[in-house]
Amino acid sequence: MSSDQSPITWEELYSNYFEGYFPMADGLGEITWHYPVFRAVFSITDYKPKKSLKASLKPEVFHWTINQAFEDVIRQCALPRSEHDGTWLNEELINAYIELHRQGFAHSIEVYKGHSLVGGLYGVQIGSAFYGESMFSLVSNASKVAFHHLMQRLKENNFMLMDSQYLNEHTEMLGAVEIPDFVFTALLKQARTVQNTFSY
Repeated sequence: MSSDQSPITWEELYSNYFEGYFPMADGLGEITWHYPVFRAVFSITDYKPKKSLKASLKPEVFHWTINQAFEDVIRQCALPRSEHDGTWLNEELINAYIELHRQGFAHSIEVYKGHSLVGGLYGVQIGSAFYGESMFSLVSNASKVAFHHLMQRLKENNFMLMDSQYLNEHTEMLGAVEIPDFVFTALLKQARTVQNTFSY
């Protein structure tokens, strides 16, 4: 981001997500807004955990919380996992998302093993649409457990749209599919008119 530009605000984040755009920062810190021609989404109603995950969902293996450590989760998501990895999150975006969380529009799910935070995810809520932003895992299956509890909350609270932005190997493995942007736009217009809660 150039020095003559004001830092991004939570209001700017909200208004762009409302229209279906999401931000990414490049290696120089420049923030650009994206609206893919093909959008990755998850079917909330059809979601079922894979059999291989069920053992990890037992409370004695992991326990989980909602919105109890948003900043810890987003900062873990911002860390590169190897020397070859980049990150789309910079400090400016992190601070804007933290404020968006304080305003009630960004949420996190935290996964713990004992007292240690070992996995989690965060995203943005617009009405009955949820934009899944990023997840992390420090031990096997922790992010998948976070994703499972996210999908359960969305299903139980009658969310209409779960966006995953770009399709990649990981999201496809979790069940994401691509839809054209005009289909996504129609779904978003419907979902954002229905106010919903993100809670237990």
